Amino acid sequence: MSDEIKHECGLAFIRLRKPFSYYQQQYGTALYGLNKLYLLMEKQHNRGQDGAGIAAVKLNTEPGYPFMHRMRSAAHQPIAELFSQIGKEIDEVEKYQPDIKNHPGLMKGHLNFLGEVLLGHLRYGTQGKNNVEFCHPFIKRHTIPSRNLALAGNFNLVNTEEMFGLVNIDPGEFQRQSDLAAMMEVLYHFLVKADEAFPQQMDIIKVLKKAVPLFDGGFNFSGILGNGDGFVMRDAHGIRPSYYYINDDVIVGASERAAIRTAFNLGEGEVKELMPGCALVVKADGSYSIEQIVEPKERMACSFERIYFSRGSDEKIYRERIALGHNLSDTVLKAIDYDLKNTIFSFIPNTAETAFYGLIKGPKIT
Repeated sequence: MSDEIKHECGLAFIRLRKPFSYYQQQYGTALYGLNKLYLLMEKQHNRGQDGAGIAAVKLNTEPGYPFMHRMRSAAHQPIAELFSQIGKEIDEVEKYQPDIKNHPGLMKGHLNFLGEVLLGHLRYGTQGKNNVEFCHPFIKRHTIPSRNLALAGNFNLVNTEEMFGLVNIDPGEFQRQSDLAAMMEVLYHFLVKADEAFPQQMDIIKVLKKAVPLFDGGFNFSGILGNGDGFVMRDAHGIRPSYYYINDDVIVGASERAAIRTAFNLGEGEVKELMPGCALVVKADGSYSIEQIVEPKERMACSFERIYFSRGSDEKIYRERIALGHNLSDTVLKAIDYDLKNTIFSFIPNTAETAFYGLIKGPKIT
């Protein structure tokens, strides 16, 4: 495998591009974004069962009102726990305003996670403890909206100590156990400097271009700012997978192509791969761009991701696994001295089934 198995997590990013009233009329519910976030997370459940977390940013809130919310869970079924809490909040509001679901504006004011910018994460954790403090997203709070940051990702960094030193931070016991803590401190350092230099004109592209070259490892991470900006960033080697989909209604990013396809009922080819070293950057006004943050390098996709972790319903993953089994045919036949009558074949784990089919369809014995 390409590295120690400890950070094959799942990521989901959603930016709604229309008012909540539009989703109420078009899809029958103002909860369209939250419903899609739930689907994206459930369809990536294979990527992490140790914990989950979500964050939301509300656009154009009145001064003095909260605009960023975060909730995490390390329960036995963390996704269900998170969205159960949201359901309870909706039920509580409906006790006093039974028809509130017909008024999207009121719902936004009363429901913490009814935001236009959403971030979800599934944790597969053997680094650090399996408790809620280690679940993503991590957040930094500030009275200035653009200095609020929620960050989550799928990564494995090898220079965390060096990164803390770059921003003159002596990490505590918790921070030393978390790659995300180091990444957060570096990003936030440049975020604050950018805001100090040009208040109200946050340039997240420049921030990423200063911070990302300092990250040594494989990563696919996403951040949302309190001012409504958001981004998804992939490492230069393409070690961690990253995909996106954009239409007039929504901008979506995730760790799995198949999750986006099934959550939004899309055809083959509609979901794009975020190329190595690139970032999908979404501004507060809903505009977006694909930016080359660092130069791409030799492809080094994590073998654990491709062979085992990713969902086999992804057409490219399926073809790769078929080819893997097929290419092993000669080696396996030689290893058993071509004695098929006295050999029993099986596959472990269940994600190896596709490769097994490729194996048994291998070269015929003449």
